[in-house]
Amino acid sequence: MAAFTPEAFKKEFINILEYWEKHAPDMEKGGYYGQVNYENQPIKDAAKSVVLTGRILWTFSLAHRLLREHKYLTLADRAYQQLAKNFFDPEHGGVYWSVNADGSPADTRKQIYGNAFAMYGLSEYYRVTNYPPALEKARELFTLIEKHAFDPVNGGYREAFARDWSATDDFILSKSPWIKSMNTHLHLVEAYTNLYTVWPDKKLKSQTAHMLDAIITHIVNPETESMELFFDEQWKPKDHIISFGHDIEASWLLFETAEILKDEELITKMKQKSIAMATSASKGLSPDGALNYEFDPATKHLQTDRSWWVAAEQLVGFYNAYQLTKDPGYKRKAEKSWDYIVTKFIDKDKGEWFGTVKSDGTPVKGDKINFWKCPYHNARACAEMWRRTSKA
Repeated sequence: MAAFTPEAFKKEFINILEYWEKHAPDMEKGGYYGQVNYENQPIKDAAKSVVLTGRILWTFSLAHRLLREHKYLTLADRAYQQLAKNFFDPEHGGVYWSVNADGSPADTRKQIYGNAFAMYGLSEYYRVTNYPPALEKARELFTLIEKHAFDPVNGGYREAFARDWSATDDFILSKSPWIKSMNTHLHLVEAYTNLYTVWPDKKLKSQTAHMLDAIITHIVNPETESMELFFDEQWKPKDHIISFGHDIEASWLLFETAEILKDEELITKMKQKSIAMATSASKGLSPDGALNYEFDPATKHLQTDRSWWVAAEQLVGFYNAYQLTKDPGYKRKAEKSWDYIVTKFIDKDKGEWFGTVKSDGTPVKGDKINFWKCPYHNARACAEMWRRTSKA
């Protein structure tokens, strides 16, 4: 069994940071590459996504806050400059979904998921720099999201818009009429929560609490304690597919939101919900300790691939459940999760983590960096576990 200690988590946190410091910066065009293959070779003409950029900004800002090394601030500065210079729409506000390798606009849709990660990165960057323009940009995104995406009738937030914030039926992750999604709400509440730590605004607090309530009321199925994925405007779900990774991720993120808001009623409610969601997610565990990716109860199809981000989130989620219940069974699930990460996901040859591992333990040698493959889930998980186990 892999060492389950603060030192082990801190070491892997630093290993991940070192990989991104070495292989991610685009020294020709600025910012960071949009894609790096398994051989750690950059795809120099690859588009760059706002999700990847915002997550890099958040990660290196967090690294500077925790480790107090100036190089991490320099790397965060690089991400901030890329985000501010290339992704913000000077005409209509908000951020583009992606830009070309040279920084020119590519996909100019206003995806709320993308705007959320820009806000997430900006708020963490402001947390370590106190740089006013970073907070101003994060607040600008909050204002635009509230103006265009918030549904005052049915609650929650719509998924995406055209560049000028007019309606669109193409939401990247889904198509009309499924205009609301679990994924966008989960990461928007995460971004609002992080912004609240540096800007304790009353409306921001009330809208964050509203979103937390909307997730519990409309997205988490009360019968299964797992989350539905896509919805129409009135919250009718598209289907009942279970995403085990999102369920275990939400189990700890939503409880964290309640704690940061310092709302005792929400904390009590979310403690119960967090435990229930972690218990539900554990149904997706395989005997080797890894969560399978997805299950469709209608077809009984189980997607057995294991994903790097799911592995990271189950580590934190099950340990969080242990902290809330003191049930040693949850701790064993977290320990087994970490052991699987160390033995199967960490690429000891090329660095970083494999994106996917098959059910037989065989790694899929795909990109180390792309639109979605970022340092956010695994660096955050290691940082969280370093913090949590240090207090044990």
